[in-house]
Amino acid sequence: MATGRRKASTARVNLKEGNGKITVNGKLLDEYFVTAGQRIQALQPLLSTEMHKKFDLLIRAEGGGLTGQAGAIKMAIARALTQFDIELRPEMKKAGFLRRDDRMKERKKSGQPGARKRVQFSKR
Repeated sequence: MATGRRKASTARVNLKEGNGKITVNGKLLDEYFVTAGQRIQALQPLLSTEMHKKFDLLIRAEGGGLTGQAGAIKMAIARALTQFDIELRPEMKKAGFLRRDDRMKERKKSGQPGARKRVQFSKR
């Protein structure tokens, strides 16, 4: 079992030996992530180590949107694989799967309509 985070999303992964069945919040992976890019991002650690047919994954993803959840799942899977086989750690580190992406949404500033958007400047 391992946890991953990205933006406002958190994912917990239970990894057990099996035949490649992946369930996210009670749905199959293809039903949960509608775009192929999100599915590929979430499964990158499994695909890079060619272990996508060796494990069954039970995933619980919370918070944020689907893209953030896909990033959180990627990190959680990488952590779970390194717990399963410590020799995979250098490969996971080199690929950047174990590093948390700490970019967050910028806060809205007071007196302005958004984080970067400004009220139009008037010289006179």
